[in-house]
Amino acid sequence: MRISETVHSNTRARIGMVNFINTAPLYETWNTTAQKEEWQVTEAAPTVLNRLIYENKLDLGFISSHEYAAHPNLYKILSDLSISSSGPVGSVFLFSTKKPEELSNGLVLLSDQSQTSVSLVQIILEEFYKIRPRYASGVYLDYAEEEVPAALLAIGDEALRLKDQGVFPFSIDLGEIWHQFTGLPFVFALWAVREDFCAQDPDAVVEIHQELLRCVWEGKNNLAAICEKVAPRIPISVEKCCNYLQGIEYDLGGEKQRGLRRFFEYLIQRGEADATALPLKICG
Repeated sequence: MRISETVHSNTRARIGMVNFINTAPLYETWNTTAQKEEWQVTEAAPTVLNRLIYENKLDLGFISSHEYAAHPNLYKILSDLSISSSGPVGSVFLFSTKKPEELSNGLVLLSDQSQTSVSLVQIILEEFYKIRPRYASGVYLDYAEEEVPAALLAIGDEALRLKDQGVFPFSIDLGEIWHQFTGLPFVFALWAVREDFCAQDPDAVVEIHQELLRCVWEGKNNLAAICEKVAPRIPISVEKCCNYLQGIEYDLGGEKQRGLRRFFEYLIQRGEADATALPLKICG
């Protein structure tokens, strides 16, 4: 994926943004009202932003929940910001030729764009459905017709397109399945800030945090106009776009934190996360 950057010579903060449809209320508002010369913005998929913030090439940004759990000593979580859902999320699907309980030994092709969604689908299949598929990473279109995998994990705009096209007979919404089995919301992504940047420029952290919260609030209150702008990108109808974005949640309240902790507990049990990910380090 091409990384898009806005670079300025007097950079004060390096910020990572995801430009999937699910971030549109925040992203579109930010793009039109919050840009400052001292803020360098990098746009990329979540896995790319994970790497950049881990390597200290970004100071703060959207990261997968999984990335925070894997390296909790590096980050703090900005309060009341997330990409999450309390039930169906609408853009993180396991598309399948079979019911999930029938996928044992079947090939599941994993997206390379989200660490969180990869771990979540493995938890759902292995811990909830008690099956052991075979996993591979790759691009769906690389497979010949006779080699189409039993299931495909897709996220973001790609998932919205596949859902609208009806390519697979089963569309398993991971947010919905998580909620059915746990009774909790699922937090797919967080706004994280590097601990060293918090110490270096706490005023910048506060200013950017407040701008992000403002953009979320204004974007949610301007949803119809934002959907008119972004729906053709998939493409889906404006009505479908609005229905989808109304199901995406951007807060990180008590129930979201409980869901996040439950996810981290699974990751720790599976050896994918550091035990110090609990308790959560939330600032602001």
